[in-house]
Amino acid sequence: MSKTMKASLKARYEADKAAAAATVAANAGDLRLRASMTDATVVNGPSLNGLVLAVEKPGSFIIDYNVPKKDFRFQFTETVRVADKRLNLMYIHSKGDNRTILDGTLVFDSANKVSANHVLGSGNCKLKYSYVHAGLTTFEPSYDFAKNSWDFAVSRKVYGDDVLRAAYQTSSKHLALEWSRKSTFNGSFKVSASVNLADEQKTPKLTAESIWDFEM
Repeated sequence: MSKTMKASLKARYEADKAAAAATVAANAGDLRLRASMTDATVVNGPSLNGLVLAVEKPGSFIIDYNVPKKDFRFQFTETVRVADKRLNLMYIHSKGDNRTILDGTLVFDSANKVSANHVLGSGNCKLKYSYVHAGLTTFEPSYDFAKNSWDFAVSRKVYGDDVLRAAYQTSSKHLALEWSRKSTFNGSFKVSASVNLADEQKTPKLTAESIWDFEM
């Protein structure tokens, strides 16, 4: 008998606070039922704070319901062929703030792809190019039309499943470094540091995050 229920637990640690989140998912035919909660759901007694329920058909749609906010979020995905290239389309709509996001990624080959992200009615559009060199190093320059600025990111696989990543936002002069690993014990962890180079003190912010996956 195949296992149809999965759970994950995420813990996040920062210098001044800690947080946790949990997700339980079960398959129901072609659909996937999911419930996620944060530490706000269980601290000081059970509550609806941080509770999100979802119905998902992988590769097709996701419907999220934020219980405390009584807010729906719809996400639809579709893949089409354009000149023998794969175009991945995504439509996201949040009912509460009436915000609609269109996202598209054109895959030229296994190493090159271009993606665009646009928030309807905002004039905000982001364009990103991704290039994977030798299957190990990924370069991701992106341009934010609203901010009229470039962002740059580079990541590299090391020691098998380890990934080192650096990202820089030119508009805010924000520099972020990250080290992540997929654990052999059904989980992963990530350590990151970020600093605002425009800040006189340039105090780095350190964050550690761990995720454990379980099958039931």
